[in-house]
Amino acid sequence: MLTSPWAFDAHWTTWGVVAVLAAGYALGAARVARPSGRQVACSALGLVGLAAATTWPLADFAAHTSLTALVVQRLLFLLAVPPLVILGLPRPLVVRLTRPRPVDWVLRHCARPTIAVAVVTVVAVATATTGAVEAGGSSAIARLGLDVALLGAGFVLWTPVLTELPGTDRPSALGRTAYLIVQSIVPSFLAVVWIFARHPLYPHYASGPHLLGVSPVLDQQVAGFVAKFTTIAVLWTVAFVSLSRAQHAAASGGDPDPLLWADVERHLERAERAERRRVWLPPRAAFDEGDGLPGNTEDGP
Repeated sequence: MLTSPWAFDAHWTTWGVVAVLAAGYALGAARVARPSGRQVACSALGLVGLAAATTWPLADFAAHTSLTALVVQRLLFLLAVPPLVILGLPRPLVVRLTRPRPVDWVLRHCARPTIAVAVVTVVAVATATTGAVEAGGSSAIARLGLDVALLGAGFVLWTPVLTELPGTDRPSALGRTAYLIVQSIVPSFLAVVWIFARHPLYPHYASGPHLLGVSPVLDQQVAGFVAKFTTIAVLWTVAFVSLSRAQHAAASGGDPDPLLWADVERHLERAERAERRRVWLPPRAAFDEGDGLPGNTEDGP
């Protein structure tokens, strides 16, 4: 346990990972497609958000001191880093990264709103249980696992929404709006519990050093408000913008959700894989009806 909530930790390993990701982005973009200025800015913001969530001081506060800091870290993992990373990738690079069959399988299924809501809810709730928070505060390995799970849930959350992901059967603009509203309510229901609880729910924070002298109960209530209202503000804003753009496109005679060549190409690749799988299936054994099945006495002994 830290003796001071402000004790500095350089987090050299984390900074090394961020540097490797930045170098990988530059190398991949140089080989596949040149990113636009907007894409570079989104990628840079995504990496900044990742570094902020996993280094001093936020990561240390989240692990040992404050539930509010943990909530801010979780919001970065779920709402900020994944969409910025996806928006920052040139489309040809996204196509190449999502082409492997396991990745494409996950992408196709997680684009379904019901699956996405279920995955995000399970991960959000499981990683916020008392046991998970205690494990994250006492073990760097457990903390890494929780961070990776939340980042993965963040990518799942945005899969049904972002058009940059090829071959996803995205819902309509109205469907995306409804999906984002549901995502803003269901996974964050624990925030309501934090707001109205009258005693600390996490002994890990209650027994540790208090940031700025804030009591554990007040910190817990602030965490609930931050989690609930930030999630609603972000997802509802995206829903409003998406719906407004679709209405504008429809009013001007355009297609609000046009089919892109990357989508067509991905569907063709899936059809080709399915055909190859069908061709290479082992032939059925020659024990069809009337061909020697045990108990078949149609022709007599």
